Amino acid sequence: MERSAVSPDADVREAWERALRRNKLVRWFVRWLPHRVTILIRTILRAEHAVIAKARQRWRRSLQLRVVGTTLVMSVIVVAVLGFFLTAQIADGLLTNAESTATNQALAGLNAARSLPGLTAYPNSQSAEQFMYNAAITLQPTGSGATSYNVIVGLNPDVRGVDTQWATESVDARATLPRTLIGKVQAEQRKNAGGSGDMFYAPTTMVPTSGGPGRPAVAVGTPLGNWYQLYFVFPLDDEQQTLQLVQTTLLGAGIALVVLLAAIASLVTRWVVLPVRHAAQAARRVSAGHLEERMTVASADDLGALATSFNEMAGSLQEKLLQLEELSRAQRQFVSDVSHELRTPMTTIRMAAEILHESREQLDPAAARSAELLQSQTERFEVLLSDLLEISRHDANVATLDSEPTDMCDIARRSADDAQHLAERRGCRIEFRLPAEPCVAEVDKRRVERILRNLLVNAVEHGEDKDVIVTVAADRDAVAVAVRDHGVGLGPGEEQLVFERFWRADPARARTTGGTGLGLAIAHEDARLHGGWLQAWGEKGRGSVFRLTVPRVAGHTLAGSPLPLGPDDTGAARGALDPRGALDPDLAGGSPVSGGSSAAGGSRA
Repeated sequence: MERSAVSPDADVREAWERALRRNKLVRWFVRWLPHRVTILIRTILRAEHAVIAKARQRWRRSLQLRVVGTTLVMSVIVVAVLGFFLTAQIADGLLTNAESTATNQALAGLNAARSLPGLTAYPNSQSAEQFMYNAAITLQPTGSGATSYNVIVGLNPDVRGVDTQWATESVDARATLPRTLIGKVQAEQRKNAGGSGDMFYAPTTMVPTSGGPGRPAVAVGTPLGNWYQLYFVFPLDDEQQTLQLVQTTLLGAGIALVVLLAAIASLVTRWVVLPVRHAAQAARRVSAGHLEERMTVASADDLGALATSFNEMAGSLQEKLLQLEELSRAQRQFVSDVSHELRTPMTTIRMAAEILHESREQLDPAAARSAELLQSQTERFEVLLSDLLEISRHDANVATLDSEPTDMCDIARRSADDAQHLAERRGCRIEFRLPAEPCVAEVDKRRVERILRNLLVNAVEHGEDKDVIVTVAADRDAVAVAVRDHGVGLGPGEEQLVFERFWRADPARARTTGGTGLGLAIAHEDARLHGGWLQAWGEKGRGSVFRLTVPRVAGHTLAGSPLPLGPDDTGAARGALDPRGALDPDLAGGSPVSGGSSAAGGSRA
């Protein structure tokens, strides 16, 4: 069989391509990894920030949490300081007691060592080693009830020719005895030959000759004759166990005390906070219209006084509101009854006024002028009666809508008939800016025509004989109509008053011209009845814009307006678009229905 041969160049090329692929993978991984790590770090930081923000918000809002947390922190600090102080005092007491016991035991051992043979003879290698080891073994504690200690016998370094320097049973003398203690004992031995019987002690770590871990101990040393030193090493195992037991007990008691204090603080705070929370809930319910809401008086203390005072306040408020409601109802009924009752005599007066007005040419000039005034004021009085009846219906919440799909462009054109005649007499015109497609909305045609007719007549009357612009626009959810004039406008703060009843920019002016003073108030109520907004913008010398916005479907809630609230050159600056591109009324100046500013320098009614 013939075997196929692969050229070395092909192998090299394939290996090179594999290396390139691997390098591309490595480069991609190097670029991908930092990006992923950065995303992970950002996610963790955002989560941490959210948790911190939520905890901070919870801390600010909860009085109980603040009181319990503060009590917990202060209790931990106090218990920690107190535990540290008690532990230090107990440790000092145990060490002092151990040193006293060690000193007494060492004194007894010193007396016993002085009676050993060979103490006074000058030491040589054999005698010194024999004495030291005999003393170390003889002075070891005997019996199970005796105090545990270790004996170390040392030789004065001034003695020459002796190799053995330390004699001990099971303790590493060089590692156990502190140099300062050895120095004091040797200095005392040189100072007083044979020693004066003084004891020197120092805390140390007892290191066994087997090389195990060291144990805390107290070393006591004293001169023994002219040539030897006697050391006792007392382990502090019992004292250490006692101290650990005390520390454990203090720690457990401290934790229990902190938890108990936190629980007590939580309970006490709850006693105070719960009535306050109940008072806040009751206040919210009262503010929402539930005037019968009362708090439970469970005690005669300060919290009980708070509940009693709240109940008295709520009862008084309910009584006053009921009185105001009765008075308001009586006033509305009075206005409605008077308006109805005045219609009959008003009809008679109107008939008489019409007869006099028709025959005015046969009267003398003064009587003719009186007939004309009587006719105009009679018409004005009839309009006022109609407005009073309409506003009384709104006050009594008995006004209803007869909604049907209607093109707002047609309503705007029809509403301009009366204003068109007035504009022609004043030498100005009404300009319409209407979209090509219909702007259909479910509205009550009669009420919307009344709103627009009122706005157009006001714009012509207060527009200083300048053109009035009517703009209609629509979006997915709403239809808006804006009436723009170039009159005197309003000063700062007056825009909040324009929709009030019988308001005039100049109170000193007599109401001899204009409407009844109720036109914009009724228009305001009609817009609210549609679930829409009637807003206005105005500045001194720049004129005004009135904007009516209604939902396309009756009963839907508005989220924005298709038109800006303000003139074309300032609407973008004064408005803020909502996420769908509609103007947010809260940011555009004015508030829904009743907010905004007037365009006129006087009453717009």
